[in-house]
Amino acid sequence: MARVYSKRKGKSGSSRPLAKKEQSWLRYKGKEVEILVTKLFKEGYKPSQIGIHLRDAYGIPDVRAVTEKKLTQILSEKGLLNKFTEDILALMKRRVDISKHMLTNKKDMSAVRGLEITDSKIRRLVKYYKAKGKISEEWNYNPDEIKLYLE
Repeated sequence: MARVYSKRKGKSGSSRPLAKKEQSWLRYKGKEVEILVTKLFKEGYKPSQIGIHLRDAYGIPDVRAVTEKKLTQILSEKGLLNKFTEDILALMKRRVDISKHMLTNKKDMSAVRGLEITDSKIRRLVKYYKAKGKISEEWNYNPDEIKLYLE
């Protein structure tokens, strides 16, 4: 399937383990993995980086198979997650960076298009997360207030 804003098709990433159960060769138990997840988050890893680090450094192929919880569910139970998900925050940061660029380079029309595309991606994600219940229904996207959420 093609991308929305480019002509590229996109390739899939790494494949997940086939078995949805805990592996017999795994040294870590559920509580130990939860402690590792919270430790890595406090060290500054983002949720998407935690799973990769656990796979590469600790040999844990799937957090969900070991703990029977999603990684974000573990972090939310500990009260460590932000109000917004990681993908929306990354897009908001990109929007702030592009708007800073636009202040000094007013005739950069490709940056104007990039700003419009980033705004539409944020709106689409907000609509999706409102439908899923991860963002409250009352919250509205306002480009002028984005800097408040990033601090």
